[in-house]
Amino acid sequence: MAPQILAAEAAAGSRSLTITLFLIFVAITLGITIWASRQTKTATDFYAGGRQFSGFQNGMAIGGDYMSAASFLGIAGIIALYGYDGFLYSIGFLVAWLVALLLVAEFLRNSGRFTMADVLAFRMRQRPVRTAASVSTIVVSIFYLIAQMVGAGALVSLLLGIKPGATFLGMDASTAKVATIILVGALMIIYVTVGGMKGTTYVQIVKAFMLMGGALIMVLMVLAHYKFNLSALLGDAAARSGKGSAFLEPGLRYGVETAGDAAKTFYSKMDLLSLGLALVLGTAGLPHILTRFYTVPTSRIARKSVLWAIGIIGTFYLFTLALGFGAAALVGGANITAQDKAGNTAAPQLAQQLGIDYLGGETGGAIMLAVIAAVAFATILAVVAGLTLASSSSLAHDFYASVIKRGNASEREEVRVARIAALVIGALAIALSIFAQSLNVAFLVALAFAVAASANLPAILYSLFWRRFNTAGALWSIYGGLASAVLLVFFSPVVSGSATAMFPNEDWHFFPLSNPGIISIPLGFFFGWLGTVLSKETDPEKYAELEVRSLTGHGAH
Repeated sequence: MAPQILAAEAAAGSRSLTITLFLIFVAITLGITIWASRQTKTATDFYAGGRQFSGFQNGMAIGGDYMSAASFLGIAGIIALYGYDGFLYSIGFLVAWLVALLLVAEFLRNSGRFTMADVLAFRMRQRPVRTAASVSTIVVSIFYLIAQMVGAGALVSLLLGIKPGATFLGMDASTAKVATIILVGALMIIYVTVGGMKGTTYVQIVKAFMLMGGALIMVLMVLAHYKFNLSALLGDAAARSGKGSAFLEPGLRYGVETAGDAAKTFYSKMDLLSLGLALVLGTAGLPHILTRFYTVPTSRIARKSVLWAIGIIGTFYLFTLALGFGAAALVGGANITAQDKAGNTAAPQLAQQLGIDYLGGETGGAIMLAVIAAVAFATILAVVAGLTLASSSSLAHDFYASVIKRGNASEREEVRVARIAALVIGALAIALSIFAQSLNVAFLVALAFAVAASANLPAILYSLFWRRFNTAGALWSIYGGLASAVLLVFFSPVVSGSATAMFPNEDWHFFPLSNPGIISIPLGFFFGWLGTVLSKETDPEKYAELEVRSLTGHGAH
Protein backbone atom coordinates (compact mmCIF):
# COMPACT_ATOMS: atom_id res chain seq x y z
CA MET A 1 0.00 0.00 0.00
CA ALA A 2 2.86 2.42 0.82
CA PRO A 3 4.02 2.82 -2.80
CA GLN A 4 0.40 3.43 -3.89
CA ILE A 5 -0.07 6.10 -1.21
CA LEU A 6 3.20 7.79 -2.25
CA ALA A 7 2.14 7.69 -5.90
CA ALA A 8 -1.25 9.21 -5.03
CA GLU A 9 0.42 11.97 -2.98
CA ALA A 10 2.85 12.67 -5.84
CA ALA A 11 -0.05 12.87 -8.30
CA ALA A 12 -1.92 15.29 -6.02
CA GLY A 13 1.23 17.40 -5.63
CA SER A 14 1.78 17.45 -9.38
CA ARG A 15 -1.83 18.48 -9.94
CA SER A 16 -1.62 21.35 -7.42
CA LEU A 17 1.70 22.54 -8.84
CA THR A 18 0.41 22.40 -12.42
CA ILE A 19 -2.68 24.44 -11.54
CA THR A 20 -0.60 26.97 -9.55
CA LEU A 21 1.92 27.51 -12.37
CA PHE A 22 -0.88 27.78 -14.93
CA LEU A 23 -2.73 30.36 -12.79
CA ILE A 24 0.51 32.37 -12.39
CA PHE A 25 0.95 32.42 -16.18
CA VAL A 26 -2.70 33.45 -16.68
CA ALA A 27 -2.36 36.23 -14.05
CA ILE A 28 0.82 37.61 -15.70
CA THR A 29 -0.65 37.53 -19.20
CA LEU A 30 -3.96 39.06 -18.10
CA GLY A 31 -1.94 41.86 -16.48
CA ILE A 32 -0.09 42.40 -19.78
CA THR A 33 -3.40 42.36 -21.68
CA ILE A 34 -4.99 45.00 -19.40
CA TRP A 35 -1.85 47.17 -19.72
CA ALA A 36 -1.93 46.78 -23.53
CA SER A 37 -5.63 47.76 -23.64
CA ARG A 38 -4.69 51.20 -22.27
CA GLN A 39 -2.23 51.64 -25.17
CA THR A 40 -4.79 50.49 -27.80
CA LYS A 41 -6.50 53.63 -29.08
CA THR A 42 -6.67 53.27 -32.90
CA ALA A 43 -7.37 50.55 -35.49
CA THR A 44 -3.60 50.37 -36.17
CA ASP A 45 -3.02 49.68 -32.47
CA PHE A 46 -5.68 46.93 -32.40
CA TYR A 47 -4.76 45.20 -35.67
CA ALA A 48 -1.00 45.81 -35.86
CA GLY A 49 0.11 46.74 -32.33
CA GLY A 50 0.81 50.30 -33.49
CA ARG A 51 3.61 48.93 -35.75
CA GLN A 52 6.00 49.49 -32.83
CA PHE A 53 7.62 46.07 -32.40
CA SER A 54 11.31 45.46 -33.05
CA GLY A 55 12.63 42.67 -35.26
CA PHE A 56 13.56 40.57 -32.23
CA GLN A 57 10.21 41.12 -30.48
CA ASN A 58 8.25 40.27 -33.63
CA GLY A 59 10.51 37.28 -34.30
CA MET A 60 9.76 35.95 -30.81
CA ALA A 61 6.03 36.59 -31.34
CA ILE A 62 6.10 34.78 -34.71
CA GLY A 63 7.82 31.89 -32.95
CA GLY A 64 5.16 32.01 -30.22
CA ASP A 65 2.43 31.95 -32.89
CA TYR A 66 4.03 29.13 -34.87
CA MET A 67 5.31 26.75 -32.17
CA SER A 68 1.93 25.31 -31.29
CA ALA A 69 0.94 22.42 -29.04
CA ALA A 70 1.02 20.26 -32.19
CA SER A 71 4.70 21.16 -32.57
CA PHE A 72 5.78 20.74 -28.95
CA LEU A 73 3.76 17.66 -28.07
CA GLY A 74 2.94 16.16 -31.47
CA ILE A 75 6.35 16.25 -33.14
CA ALA A 76 8.20 15.04 -30.03
CA GLY A 77 5.64 12.19 -29.90
CA ILE A 78 6.00 11.27 -33.58
CA ILE A 79 9.81 11.19 -33.27
CA ALA A 80 9.54 9.08 -30.09
CA LEU A 81 7.35 6.52 -31.90
CA TYR A 82 8.68 6.62 -35.47
CA GLY A 83 12.26 7.89 -35.16
CA TYR A 84 13.66 9.08 -38.49
CA ASP A 85 10.24 9.58 -40.12
CA GLY A 86 9.13 11.86 -37.28
CA PHE A 87 12.23 13.97 -37.88
CA LEU A 88 10.75 14.87 -41.32
CA TYR A 89 8.13 17.06 -39.58
CA SER A 90 10.86 19.15 -37.92
CA ILE A 91 12.59 19.71 -41.27
CA GLY A 92 9.31 20.51 -43.06
CA PHE A 93 8.25 23.17 -40.54
CA LEU A 94 11.71 24.79 -40.62
CA VAL A 95 12.13 24.86 -44.43
CA ALA A 96 8.67 26.47 -44.63
CA TRP A 97 10.13 29.64 -43.18
CA LEU A 98 12.52 30.08 -46.10
CA VAL A 99 9.46 30.28 -48.40
CA ALA A 100 7.86 32.88 -46.10
CA LEU A 101 11.08 34.91 -45.97
CA LEU A 102 11.94 34.84 -49.69
CA LEU A 103 8.47 35.16 -51.24
CA VAL A 104 6.10 36.83 -48.80
CA ALA A 105 7.39 38.74 -45.73
CA GLU A 106 8.86 41.95 -47.17
CA PHE A 107 6.43 42.29 -50.12
CA LEU A 108 3.42 41.78 -47.86
CA ARG A 109 4.59 44.33 -45.28
CA ASN A 110 5.15 46.92 -48.03
CA SER A 111 1.83 46.34 -49.81
CA GLY A 112 -0.86 46.01 -47.15
CA ARG A 113 -2.18 47.55 -43.96
CA PHE A 114 -3.69 44.95 -41.63
CA THR A 115 -4.74 41.74 -43.42
CA MET A 116 -3.89 39.44 -46.35
CA ALA A 117 -6.87 40.83 -48.28
CA ASP A 118 -5.33 44.33 -48.35
CA VAL A 119 -2.74 42.98 -50.82
CA LEU A 120 -5.18 40.84 -52.83
CA ALA A 121 -7.76 43.62 -53.19
CA PHE A 122 -5.27 46.39 -54.04
CA ARG A 123 -5.71 46.03 -57.84
CA MET A 124 -8.96 44.01 -57.87
CA ARG A 125 -12.64 44.70 -57.25
CA GLN A 126 -12.71 45.16 -53.50
CA ARG A 127 -15.93 43.54 -52.34
CA PRO A 128 -15.79 40.03 -53.93
CA VAL A 129 -12.05 39.59 -53.25
CA ARG A 130 -12.27 40.71 -49.63
CA THR A 131 -15.27 38.41 -49.10
CA ALA A 132 -13.32 35.43 -50.50
CA ALA A 133 -10.25 36.28 -48.38
CA SER A 134 -12.44 36.51 -45.24
CA VAL A 135 -14.02 33.11 -45.93
CA SER A 136 -10.63 31.48 -46.46
CA THR A 137 -9.09 33.15 -43.37
CA ILE A 138 -11.97 32.06 -41.13
CA VAL A 139 -11.98 28.45 -42.43
CA VAL A 140 -8.21 28.03 -41.90
CA SER A 141 -8.34 29.70 -38.48
CA ILE A 142 -11.34 27.68 -37.25
CA PHE A 143 -9.71 24.36 -38.20
CA TYR A 144 -6.50 25.41 -36.46
CA LEU A 145 -8.41 26.69 -33.42
CA ILE A 146 -10.35 23.44 -33.04
CA ALA A 147 -7.11 21.45 -33.26
CA GLN A 148 -5.47 23.45 -30.47
CA MET A 149 -8.52 23.39 -28.19
CA VAL A 150 -9.25 19.69 -28.71
CA GLY A 151 -5.57 19.13 -27.91
CA ALA A 152 -6.00 21.10 -24.68
CA GLY A 153 -8.98 18.99 -23.71
CA ALA A 154 -7.21 15.73 -24.53
CA LEU A 155 -4.13 16.65 -22.50
CA VAL A 156 -5.91 17.83 -19.40
CA SER A 157 -6.58 14.34 -18.04
CA LEU A 158 -2.86 13.52 -18.04
CA LEU A 159 -1.69 16.92 -16.86
CA LEU A 160 -4.16 17.08 -13.99
CA GLY A 161 -3.79 13.39 -13.20
CA ILE A 162 -7.46 12.51 -13.83
CA LYS A 163 -7.63 8.77 -14.49
CA PRO A 164 -10.75 6.88 -15.68
CA GLY A 165 -13.07 6.53 -12.71
CA ALA A 166 -11.35 9.37 -10.80
CA THR A 167 -12.72 12.88 -10.35
CA PHE A 168 -11.31 16.38 -9.93
CA LEU A 169 -13.42 19.07 -8.21
CA GLY A 170 -16.34 16.71 -8.69
CA MET A 171 -15.74 16.39 -12.45
CA ASP A 172 -14.93 13.17 -14.25
CA ALA A 173 -12.36 13.12 -17.10
CA SER A 174 -14.83 13.98 -19.90
CA THR A 175 -16.39 16.88 -17.94
CA ALA A 176 -12.91 18.21 -17.07
CA LYS A 177 -11.98 18.19 -20.79
CA VAL A 178 -15.07 20.25 -21.66
CA ALA A 179 -14.32 22.66 -18.79
CA THR A 180 -10.73 23.05 -20.06
CA ILE A 181 -11.90 23.83 -23.60
CA ILE A 182 -14.32 26.48 -22.27
CA LEU A 183 -11.58 27.99 -20.04
CA VAL A 184 -9.03 28.18 -22.89
CA GLY A 185 -11.69 29.67 -25.20
CA ALA A 186 -12.75 32.27 -22.62
CA LEU A 187 -9.14 33.35 -22.00
CA MET A 188 -8.37 33.71 -25.72
CA ILE A 189 -11.49 35.89 -26.17
CA ILE A 190 -10.30 38.13 -23.29
CA TYR A 191 -6.76 38.43 -24.71
CA VAL A 192 -8.03 39.50 -28.13
CA THR A 193 -11.01 41.70 -27.22
CA VAL A 194 -9.18 43.53 -24.42
CA GLY A 195 -5.56 43.64 -25.57
CA GLY A 196 -5.78 43.48 -29.38
CA MET A 197 -2.56 42.78 -31.30
CA LYS A 198 -0.37 44.48 -28.71
CA GLY A 199 -1.59 42.33 -25.82
CA THR A 200 -1.60 39.16 -27.94
CA THR A 201 1.98 39.82 -29.13
CA TYR A 202 3.35 40.22 -25.59
CA VAL A 203 1.52 37.03 -24.53
CA GLN A 204 3.21 35.22 -27.42
CA ILE A 205 6.64 36.62 -26.49
CA VAL A 206 6.26 35.44 -22.87
CA LYS A 207 5.07 32.03 -24.07
CA ALA A 208 8.00 31.71 -26.52
CA PHE A 209 10.50 32.38 -23.69
CA MET A 210 8.74 29.80 -21.50
CA LEU A 211 8.66 27.16 -24.25
CA MET A 212 12.28 27.68 -25.31
CA GLY A 213 13.42 27.70 -21.67
CA GLY A 214 11.48 24.56 -20.74
CA ALA A 215 12.63 22.69 -23.86
CA LEU A 216 16.28 23.75 -23.34
CA ILE A 217 16.30 22.48 -19.74
CA MET A 218 14.90 19.11 -20.86
CA VAL A 219 17.35 18.82 -23.77
CA LEU A 220 20.35 19.55 -21.49
CA MET A 221 19.08 16.97 -18.99
CA VAL A 222 18.71 14.33 -21.73
CA LEU A 223 22.16 15.04 -23.18
CA ALA A 224 23.78 15.14 -19.72
CA HIS A 225 22.23 11.73 -18.97
CA TYR A 226 24.20 10.35 -21.93
CA LYS A 227 27.29 12.52 -21.20
CA PHE A 228 26.56 14.39 -24.48
CA ASN A 229 27.19 11.19 -26.47
CA LEU A 230 24.60 11.32 -29.28
CA SER A 231 25.49 7.83 -30.47
CA ALA A 232 24.62 6.36 -27.06
CA LEU A 233 21.32 8.32 -27.02
CA LEU A 234 20.30 7.08 -30.48
CA GLY A 235 21.35 3.51 -29.65
CA ASP A 236 19.22 3.48 -26.49
CA ALA A 237 16.30 5.10 -28.35
CA ALA A 238 16.38 2.40 -31.03
CA ALA A 239 16.68 -0.38 -28.43
CA ARG A 240 13.76 0.85 -26.26
CA SER A 241 11.52 1.92 -29.15
CA GLY A 242 10.59 -1.68 -29.88
CA LYS A 243 11.50 -1.12 -33.56
CA GLY A 244 15.23 -1.92 -33.42
CA SER A 245 17.56 -0.46 -36.07
CA ALA A 246 14.55 0.36 -38.30
CA PHE A 247 13.81 3.18 -35.84
CA LEU A 248 16.81 5.13 -37.19
CA GLU A 249 15.98 4.50 -40.86
CA PRO A 250 13.23 5.89 -43.16
CA GLY A 251 10.09 3.87 -43.87
CA LEU A 252 8.42 3.26 -40.49
CA ARG A 253 5.58 5.75 -41.10
CA TYR A 254 6.00 7.25 -44.59
CA GLY A 255 7.18 5.79 -47.89
CA VAL A 256 6.44 2.30 -46.55
CA GLU A 257 7.36 -0.48 -48.97
CA THR A 258 4.46 -2.96 -49.15
CA ALA A 259 5.61 -6.25 -50.68
CA GLY A 260 3.45 -7.36 -53.60
CA ASP A 261 1.32 -4.16 -53.59
CA ALA A 262 2.90 -1.55 -55.86
CA ALA A 263 -0.13 0.77 -55.62
CA LYS A 264 -0.04 0.91 -51.80
CA THR A 265 3.72 1.58 -51.86
CA PHE A 266 3.21 4.38 -54.41
CA TYR A 267 0.39 6.01 -52.38
CA SER A 268 2.51 5.88 -49.20
CA LYS A 269 5.33 7.73 -50.96
CA MET A 270 2.92 10.25 -52.50
CA ASP A 271 1.42 10.87 -49.04
CA LEU A 272 4.86 11.85 -47.78
CA LEU A 273 5.36 14.24 -50.69
CA SER A 274 1.85 15.66 -50.21
CA LEU A 275 2.40 16.28 -46.50
CA GLY A 276 5.76 17.93 -47.21
CA LEU A 277 4.21 20.27 -49.80
CA ALA A 278 1.42 21.29 -47.40
CA LEU A 279 3.85 21.97 -44.52
CA VAL A 280 6.39 23.89 -46.60
CA LEU A 281 3.94 25.99 -48.63
CA GLY A 282 1.17 26.28 -46.03
CA THR A 283 3.16 28.48 -43.65
CA ALA A 284 3.39 31.33 -46.18
CA GLY A 285 -0.42 31.31 -46.44
CA LEU A 286 -1.41 31.03 -42.76
CA PRO A 287 -3.47 34.15 -41.90
CA HIS A 288 -2.29 34.45 -38.28
CA ILE A 289 1.36 34.36 -39.45
CA LEU A 290 0.78 36.83 -42.32
CA THR A 291 -0.74 39.46 -40.00
CA ARG A 292 2.46 39.44 -37.92
CA PHE A 293 4.36 41.12 -40.78
CA TYR A 294 2.23 44.25 -40.31
CA THR A 295 3.27 44.79 -36.67
CA VAL A 296 6.70 46.26 -37.53
CA PRO A 297 7.44 49.79 -38.78
CA THR A 298 9.38 48.91 -41.97
CA SER A 299 9.86 46.06 -44.45
CA ARG A 300 13.52 45.81 -43.39
CA ILE A 301 12.43 45.03 -39.84
CA ALA A 302 9.83 42.57 -41.22
CA ARG A 303 12.68 40.74 -42.96
CA LYS A 304 14.79 40.88 -39.80
CA SER A 305 11.91 39.54 -37.69
CA VAL A 306 11.58 36.52 -40.01
CA LEU A 307 15.34 35.88 -39.67
CA TRP A 308 14.95 35.94 -35.87
CA ALA A 309 11.92 33.64 -36.19
CA ILE A 310 13.92 31.19 -38.34
CA GLY A 311 16.67 31.11 -35.68
CA ILE A 312 14.22 30.64 -32.80
CA ILE A 313 12.01 28.11 -34.59
CA GLY A 314 14.99 26.25 -36.06
CA THR A 315 16.54 25.89 -32.61
CA PHE A 316 13.24 24.69 -31.20
CA TYR A 317 12.80 22.02 -33.87
CA LEU A 318 16.35 20.81 -33.17
CA PHE A 319 15.25 20.55 -29.54
CA THR A 320 12.31 18.35 -30.59
CA LEU A 321 14.80 15.82 -31.98
CA ALA A 322 16.49 15.49 -28.58
CA LEU A 323 13.09 15.42 -26.83
CA GLY A 324 11.68 12.75 -29.16
CA PHE A 325 14.72 10.45 -29.12
CA GLY A 326 15.14 11.14 -25.38
CA ALA A 327 11.55 10.06 -24.72
CA ALA A 328 12.08 6.88 -26.75
CA ALA A 329 15.30 6.12 -24.82
CA LEU A 330 14.27 7.06 -21.26
CA VAL A 331 10.49 6.41 -21.25
CA GLY A 332 10.27 3.69 -23.92
CA GLY A 333 7.88 3.26 -26.83
CA ALA A 334 5.63 0.82 -24.95
CA ASN A 335 5.14 3.22 -21.99
CA ILE A 336 4.40 6.15 -24.32
CA THR A 337 1.73 4.30 -26.33
CA ALA A 338 0.23 2.88 -23.12
CA GLN A 339 -0.49 6.46 -22.02
CA ASP A 340 -1.44 7.85 -25.45
CA LYS A 341 -1.54 5.84 -28.70
CA ALA A 342 -0.66 8.90 -30.79
CA GLY A 343 2.37 9.70 -28.61
CA ASN A 344 1.13 13.20 -27.69
CA THR A 345 2.21 12.75 -24.07
CA ALA A 346 5.83 11.78 -24.86
CA ALA A 347 7.28 15.18 -23.84
CA PRO A 348 5.39 15.40 -20.49
CA GLN A 349 6.28 11.76 -19.75
CA LEU A 350 9.95 12.52 -20.51
CA ALA A 351 9.78 15.54 -18.18
CA GLN A 352 8.39 13.35 -15.42
CA GLN A 353 11.15 10.75 -15.92
CA LEU A 354 13.89 13.44 -15.95
CA GLY A 355 12.46 14.90 -12.74
CA ILE A 356 12.61 11.46 -11.09
CA ASP A 357 16.23 10.96 -12.27
CA TYR A 358 17.61 14.40 -11.44
CA LEU A 359 15.42 15.89 -8.69
CA GLY A 360 14.81 12.67 -6.78
CA GLY A 361 11.76 10.42 -6.58
CA GLU A 362 8.12 10.99 -7.42
CA THR A 363 8.13 14.57 -6.09
CA GLY A 364 10.88 15.56 -8.52
CA GLY A 365 8.91 13.95 -11.34
CA ALA A 366 5.80 15.84 -10.26
CA ILE A 367 7.69 19.17 -10.30
CA MET A 368 9.08 18.67 -13.82
CA LEU A 369 5.72 17.41 -15.14
CA ALA A 370 3.99 20.46 -13.66
CA VAL A 371 6.47 22.88 -15.27
CA ILE A 372 6.15 21.30 -18.73
CA ALA A 373 2.35 21.03 -18.33
CA ALA A 374 2.17 24.78 -17.63
CA VAL A 375 4.34 25.43 -20.70
CA ALA A 376 1.99 23.26 -22.81
CA PHE A 377 -1.07 25.19 -21.58
CA ALA A 378 0.71 28.50 -22.24
CA THR A 379 1.53 27.32 -25.76
CA ILE A 380 -2.11 26.51 -26.50
CA LEU A 381 -3.37 29.84 -25.08
CA ALA A 382 -0.94 31.98 -27.09
CA VAL A 383 -1.64 30.22 -30.40
CA VAL A 384 -5.44 30.35 -30.08
CA ALA A 385 -5.24 34.08 -29.25
CA GLY A 386 -3.26 34.74 -32.46
CA LEU A 387 -5.70 32.71 -34.55
CA THR A 388 -8.75 34.45 -33.09
CA LEU A 389 -7.21 37.87 -33.73
CA ALA A 390 -6.43 37.02 -37.38
CA SER A 391 -9.95 35.79 -38.13
CA SER A 392 -11.76 38.58 -36.25
CA SER A 393 -9.56 41.22 -37.94
CA SER A 394 -10.40 39.81 -41.37
CA LEU A 395 -14.11 39.72 -40.57
CA ALA A 396 -14.15 43.33 -39.32
CA HIS A 397 -11.63 44.99 -41.67
CA ASP A 398 -12.31 43.04 -44.88
CA PHE A 399 -15.93 41.96 -44.70
CA TYR A 400 -17.68 44.51 -42.45
CA ALA A 401 -15.77 47.72 -43.26
CA SER A 402 -15.09 47.08 -46.96
CA VAL A 403 -17.99 44.88 -48.11
CA ILE A 404 -20.96 45.76 -45.91
CA LYS A 405 -20.11 49.43 -45.17
CA ARG A 406 -18.31 49.95 -48.54
CA GLY A 407 -15.34 51.65 -46.87
CA ASN A 408 -17.46 54.09 -44.85
CA ALA A 409 -16.92 52.56 -41.38
CA SER A 410 -15.06 54.64 -38.80
CA GLU A 411 -11.98 53.18 -37.07
CA ARG A 412 -13.83 53.05 -33.74
CA GLU A 413 -16.74 51.18 -35.36
CA GLU A 414 -14.35 48.75 -37.10
CA VAL A 415 -12.51 47.88 -33.87
CA ARG A 416 -15.83 47.38 -32.04
CA VAL A 417 -16.94 44.92 -34.75
CA ALA A 418 -13.57 43.13 -34.52
CA ARG A 419 -14.10 42.64 -30.78
CA ILE A 420 -17.63 41.31 -31.34
CA ALA A 421 -16.27 39.03 -34.10
CA ALA A 422 -13.62 37.68 -31.71
CA LEU A 423 -16.39 36.86 -29.23
CA VAL A 424 -18.50 35.09 -31.89
CA ILE A 425 -15.56 33.17 -33.44
CA GLY A 426 -14.32 32.20 -29.97
CA ALA A 427 -17.77 30.93 -28.96
CA LEU A 428 -18.07 29.00 -32.26
CA ALA A 429 -14.63 27.43 -31.74
CA ILE A 430 -15.56 26.41 -28.17
CA ALA A 431 -18.82 24.78 -29.34
CA LEU A 432 -17.18 22.95 -32.27
CA SER A 433 -14.26 21.80 -30.10
CA ILE A 434 -16.61 20.28 -27.52
CA PHE A 435 -18.34 18.26 -30.25
CA ALA A 436 -15.04 17.50 -32.04
CA GLN A 437 -13.23 15.86 -29.11
CA SER A 438 -13.17 12.49 -30.89
CA LEU A 439 -11.67 13.94 -34.08
CA ASN A 440 -8.08 13.43 -35.16
CA VAL A 441 -6.12 16.57 -34.21
CA ALA A 442 -3.37 15.92 -36.78
CA PHE A 443 -6.06 15.81 -39.49
CA LEU A 444 -7.32 19.28 -38.50
CA VAL A 445 -3.83 20.82 -38.47
CA ALA A 446 -2.86 19.22 -41.79
CA LEU A 447 -6.11 20.44 -43.33
CA ALA A 448 -5.44 24.01 -42.12
CA PHE A 449 -1.99 23.93 -43.76
CA ALA A 450 -3.33 22.36 -46.97
CA VAL A 451 -6.16 24.94 -47.25
CA ALA A 452 -3.74 27.82 -46.61
CA ALA A 453 -1.34 26.53 -49.29
CA SER A 454 -4.16 25.76 -51.78
CA ALA A 455 -6.33 28.87 -51.38
CA ASN A 456 -4.22 31.72 -49.96
CA LEU A 457 -0.71 31.21 -51.32
CA PRO A 458 -1.56 31.05 -55.08
CA ALA A 459 -3.66 34.23 -54.80
CA ILE A 460 -0.90 36.07 -52.88
CA LEU A 461 1.91 35.07 -55.27
CA TYR A 462 -0.12 35.77 -58.42
CA SER A 463 -1.18 39.14 -57.03
CA LEU A 464 2.40 40.15 -56.22
CA PHE A 465 4.18 38.80 -59.29
CA TRP A 466 1.73 38.37 -62.26
CA ARG A 467 0.78 41.54 -64.14
CA ARG A 468 -2.23 39.91 -65.90
CA PHE A 469 -3.83 38.59 -62.67
CA ASN A 470 -7.35 39.92 -62.03
CA THR A 471 -10.45 39.66 -59.83
CA ALA A 472 -11.79 36.49 -61.50
CA GLY A 473 -8.40 34.81 -61.05
CA ALA A 474 -8.32 35.72 -57.35
CA LEU A 475 -11.83 34.36 -56.75
CA TRP A 476 -11.22 31.14 -58.73
CA SER A 477 -7.91 30.64 -56.92
CA ILE A 478 -9.26 31.14 -53.39
CA TYR A 479 -12.59 29.32 -53.74
CA GLY A 480 -11.16 26.60 -56.02
CA GLY A 481 -8.22 25.85 -53.74
CA LEU A 482 -10.43 25.97 -50.64
CA ALA A 483 -13.10 23.65 -52.09
CA SER A 484 -10.63 21.14 -53.56
CA ALA A 485 -8.68 20.83 -50.28
CA VAL A 486 -11.79 20.38 -48.11
CA LEU A 487 -13.51 17.96 -50.53
CA LEU A 488 -10.42 15.78 -51.03
CA VAL A 489 -9.97 15.45 -47.27
CA PHE A 490 -13.67 14.61 -46.85
CA PHE A 491 -13.29 11.76 -49.35
CA SER A 492 -9.92 10.59 -47.95
CA PRO A 493 -9.11 7.70 -45.52
CA VAL A 494 -8.72 10.32 -42.78
CA VAL A 495 -12.51 10.74 -42.62
CA SER A 496 -13.75 7.25 -43.50
CA GLY A 497 -12.60 3.80 -44.55
CA SER A 498 -9.72 3.20 -42.12
CA ALA A 499 -9.31 2.14 -38.49
CA THR A 500 -8.01 5.58 -37.47
CA ALA A 501 -10.62 7.58 -39.44
CA MET A 502 -13.11 10.03 -37.95
CA PHE A 503 -15.87 7.60 -38.95
CA PRO A 504 -14.13 4.19 -38.76
CA ASN A 505 -17.34 2.21 -39.33
CA GLU A 506 -18.24 4.05 -42.56
CA ASP A 507 -16.48 4.02 -45.93
CA TRP A 508 -17.09 6.58 -48.66
CA HIS A 509 -13.46 7.42 -49.42
CA PHE A 510 -12.11 7.29 -52.97
CA PHE A 511 -9.09 9.62 -52.59
CA PRO A 512 -6.21 7.39 -51.37
CA LEU A 513 -4.00 10.04 -49.70
CA SER A 514 -4.36 11.42 -46.16
CA ASN A 515 -3.17 14.91 -47.14
CA PRO A 516 -4.67 16.65 -50.22
CA GLY A 517 -1.75 19.07 -50.80
CA ILE A 518 -0.19 17.37 -53.82
CA ILE A 519 -3.50 17.73 -55.72
CA SER A 520 -5.20 20.77 -54.17
CA ILE A 521 -2.15 23.11 -54.22
CA PRO A 522 -1.55 22.74 -58.00
CA LEU A 523 -5.34 23.05 -58.46
CA GLY A 524 -5.30 26.37 -56.57
CA PHE A 525 -2.62 27.71 -58.93
CA PHE A 526 -4.41 26.25 -61.97
CA PHE A 527 -7.79 27.78 -61.01
CA GLY A 528 -6.07 31.15 -60.49
CA TRP A 529 -4.54 30.97 -63.99
CA LEU A 530 -7.77 29.73 -65.62
CA GLY A 531 -9.98 32.37 -64.00
CA THR A 532 -7.52 35.08 -65.09
CA VAL A 533 -7.26 34.06 -68.78
CA LEU A 534 -11.03 33.61 -69.09
CA SER A 535 -11.61 37.19 -67.91
CA LYS A 536 -10.73 40.26 -69.97
CA GLU A 537 -10.30 42.48 -66.90
CA THR A 538 -6.78 43.90 -66.51
CA ASP A 539 -5.24 46.98 -64.89
CA PRO A 540 -1.50 47.25 -65.72
CA GLU A 541 -1.23 50.70 -64.11
CA LYS A 542 -2.50 49.40 -60.78
CA TYR A 543 -0.09 46.44 -60.99
CA ALA A 544 2.81 48.82 -61.67
CA GLU A 545 1.83 50.80 -58.56
CA LEU A 546 1.64 47.59 -56.48
CA GLU A 547 5.02 46.46 -57.87
CA VAL A 548 6.71 49.71 -56.84
CA ARG A 549 5.03 49.62 -53.44
CA SER A 550 5.92 45.95 -52.77
CA LEU A 551 9.57 46.47 -53.72
CA THR A 552 10.20 49.86 -52.11
CA GLY A 553 7.47 50.37 -49.50
CA HIS A 554 6.60 53.73 -51.11
CA GLY A 555 3.03 54.68 -50.26
CA ALA A 556 2.63 51.87 -47.70
CA HIS A 557 0.69 52.64 -44.51
